Amino acid sequence: MPHLAVMTIAETADEIREEFSWLDDWEARYAHIIDLGKANPPLAPEERTEETRVRGCASQVWMVTDIEDGRMKVRAESDAMIVSGLIALLIRLYSGAQLEEINGFDAKALLDEIGVSGALTAQRSNGLASMLERIRTDAQAGLSTAGESS
Repeated sequence: MPHLAVMTIAETADEIREEFSWLDDWEARYAHIIDLGKANPPLAPEERTEETRVRGCASQVWMVTDIEDGRMKVRAESDAMIVSGLIALLIRLYSGAQLEEINGFDAKALLDEIGVSGALTAQRSNGLASMLERIRTDAQAGLSTAGESS
């Protein structure tokens, strides 16, 4: 069976930069982000719990991270369309990534660069920071666990 090449976060970020470079203004970016969110698969109802809820978000956000073989799988859902789109971008960046790589990548800088962060309300920016913090914390915990078991 052929081994699928897994892209690094940096390679995925380059792909996202390219995709957004064709979108001329904030309205086009906003529409694209909402479309990405619509394609984001929902979590199972039993996964939407207090433990998986991301604090600091104006809207409801639930995030589930699984770690296997030193890589993180991220799944998340929100009740807000724009937040679902931001989640879809974070999933693209981080799901399947190596744990070491996650802590070394600045998603906020990428979102600034593609013109997303500047158009978010303060509450949405705080929510985005909370989602990024959850991903980093879970990656760090995964690294610590891996270090203990080796």
